[in-house]
Amino acid sequence: MNNFSFHNPTRIEFGQGQIAQLSQLLPANARVLLLYGGGSIKRNGAYNQIIEALGERVCHEFGGIEPNPEYETLLRAVALARQEKLDYIVAAGGGSVIDGAKFVAAAVPHQGDPWLIIGNRTPLHSALPIAAVLTLPATGSESNFAAVITRRATQDKLSFKNPLVFPQLAILDPTLTYSLPARQVGNGVVDAFVHTTEQYLTYPNEARVQDRLAEGILQTLIEIGPQTLAEPTDYDARANLMWAANQALYGMVGLGQPQDWATHAMGHELTMLFGLDHAQTLAIVLPALWRYRLASKMAKLAQYGRRVWGLSGDDAVVAVAAIERTEAFFTQMGLPCRLGAYQLDAQTAADGVAQQLIRHQRTRLGEAQDLSPQDCRAILITAA
Repeated sequence: MNNFSFHNPTRIEFGQGQIAQLSQLLPANARVLLLYGGGSIKRNGAYNQIIEALGERVCHEFGGIEPNPEYETLLRAVALARQEKLDYIVAAGGGSVIDGAKFVAAAVPHQGDPWLIIGNRTPLHSALPIAAVLTLPATGSESNFAAVITRRATQDKLSFKNPLVFPQLAILDPTLTYSLPARQVGNGVVDAFVHTTEQYLTYPNEARVQDRLAEGILQTLIEIGPQTLAEPTDYDARANLMWAANQALYGMVGLGQPQDWATHAMGHELTMLFGLDHAQTLAIVLPALWRYRLASKMAKLAQYGRRVWGLSGDDAVVAVAAIERTEAFFTQMGLPCRLGAYQLDAQTAADGVAQQLIRHQRTRLGEAQDLSPQDCRAILITAA
């Protein structure tokens, strides 16, 4: 196991009705910027609960944050916060809204070019505090310090990380997920699944607790994924989905572990170029990448196949079968694993992604930093 440091300062309030905790946990004199997406919080009950909990606090709303939060939109939220001297952000939604809130929180007090925040190209000295009210379990953004932001004008979808943007508070109420469309539920399950495998499925590194934690998350997602689609108001299933998605990217799974993240690097470019849902791109890339890297990932794929899927046989047989089981699970969740299922030409997609990776200087990917843009091109061609 490698050396590591770990600190997570986010307070989590989990369960039905926990939005009411905002009334006690936010400063009484907070001037709040309420950020949300397309308005689903006004249909699922979250909005009314938030407004009631905020009470007499000053609150200005900013809606319309996109599924891949866009830089230009977020700059308007920054301008509103500065104009109204707002000093606390409540982000109500899924990972995109919360990611957007992290950028806004960092940009409001920042004196320089806010675009340099993305990619960690400028130091941050302060950020507005954030409370996250989660309505779409997927990314774990509600209790980590990472965000991904899109700038459509320049065809960039890039991340930044900074401990200053850890949400101070995360409220996880599984009942807020009952009204989610099946597509978003399936996306959330697959997103959480791939977050886990990016940190787990590399090569053995004697991080036994982390391995078992990862395997438990994956088994849970496999068990409750179909159930969440079939029975949207099953509280226990939704609660386990919400917690599994949180823990997938809470920070514990990857401690002391080699990590991959090549699937996400390629997936971000596919989303930027072709408009696919983030999770759809992960479902396309992951099985293809595993097949391409079968030799180097053999030991961990076999471990995954035996422990998560209950497979038996020699390593090669189990590894291949584990990839097939994963593909079948993603398809069951409504996410096909081939570019053709999304009407995309593999050659065009592969060339575009390789070019974007070169432009973004992502030329050494994977746990061994030996995956080139040409390797990524070859991987995508196999996902035709």
